[in-house]
Amino acid sequence: MRKAISTLIAVTIFSIAMGFMESAVVVYLRELYYPEGFAFPIKIIEGVVAISELLREAATIIMLLCIGYIAGNTLSQRFAYFIFSFAIWDIFYYVFLKALLGWPESLFTWDLLFLLPIVWVGPVLAPILCSLAMFWLALIIIFNDKKGIKIKFFRSDWVLLIIGSCVIIFSYTIDYLQFITFSKFSIDTFENISHYIPKSFNWTIFFIGYSLILFVIIRLMNKLKSLS
Repeated sequence: MRKAISTLIAVTIFSIAMGFMESAVVVYLRELYYPEGFAFPIKIIEGVVAISELLREAATIIMLLCIGYIAGNTLSQRFAYFIFSFAIWDIFYYVFLKALLGWPESLFTWDLLFLLPIVWVGPVLAPILCSLAMFWLALIIIFNDKKGIKIKFFRSDWVLLIIGSCVIIFSYTIDYLQFITFSKFSIDTFENISHYIPKSFNWTIFFIGYSLILFVIIRLMNKLKSLS
């Protein structure tokens, strides 16, 4: 158990530091492109900066996957440390942006969440809720594993987690998909987004996906109670 706690502390420190680095990049970008303050529509980023931004997002996920792989010894441990580090990184990304820029103004402030493979947008509250669910699931797996209780996900658990995640991602992208469907802009992502202002976030779709993930977590906790 002591090793699990020390590993969690190390992963937490790494993830917080990574969250600061991510927020620092955003500070630089906003100084360059939004000196008057961030707002939609997104300004066009071209050339090497645009390519670097896309690659940075891919690199972020690779780094989180690597820390999960290094911290864990089994598939379930690696998955747990990955989602744990993802959750900590994402939450502290917003914490540092608030401290450095006073942004977001509220939990319902719109944010550009991701650019790969298409644009993801949503109120800040949505990714934070996802991070809290990942944090919860990760701790359940890690601490029970260290107690000698092996967490076994049934095929239906994985199916529900994947479907729930896909539904949540769809809730992030549906507004943008509707925009490019009914607009006559180029196929270039940065050209499209320079005209895009989010209109509405479909909380119904989001909570359908979120409920599927919570269902798996609660069912897992019930299974663990029956073993104790």
